[in-house]
Amino acid sequence: MAKIKGAVQVNTERCKGCSLCVVACPFNLLALADKAVNRRGYRYVEQHDTDRCTGCTSCAIVCPDGCITVYRKKIEN
Repeated sequence: MAKIKGAVQVNTERCKGCSLCVVACPFNLLALADKAVNRRGYRYVEQHDTDRCTGCTSCAIVCPDGCITVYRKKIEN
């Protein structure tokens, strides 16, 4: 059976750091950047553990600004 690997891409300039995606991620893979901010002064979201993402799209669904795109790739065993 093939395994699905996901990757989260965040448009950091549009992100306002509301953390809804951080709470929605079932694997706790997202977090606000520690010290980095975008041009508007908001801390944006980053994906910290790329190997455990399944591409479930929970983060993208709850994002109110549409800043998150989730990509999926099928990995053959």
